[in-house]
Amino acid sequence: MIITSPRGKANTQTGILFPILQSWNPMTSHATIVAQVDGKRVLCRIAGADLKKKFKSPDTEPMDMVKEHRDELENAARKLIEDNAYETDGSITIQYKDL
Repeated sequence: MIITSPRGKANTQTGILFPILQSWNPMTSHATIVAQVDGKRVLCRIAGADLKKKFKSPDTEPMDMVKEHRDELENAARKLIEDNAYETDGSITIQYKDL
């Protein structure tokens, strides 16, 4: 699993922070970004196939797409968090339709 953390940014309107923590899980083929909600970390996952489909980049590495389209992923995650669309494990799943 690859994890990067170069910086963080916040949205003070919603109280949801998005530190730049991200990882790729090759076993599940999912990218994960992290949100911080009320001091707790929330893992926000998206399938690599959905990234490639949405951003029409079949040859681009998934984490490069995450870096390039981070704002769009954060906006989708923020909306899902605000809608309380949590999975049973407390994570958020971003799907193609959410982007």
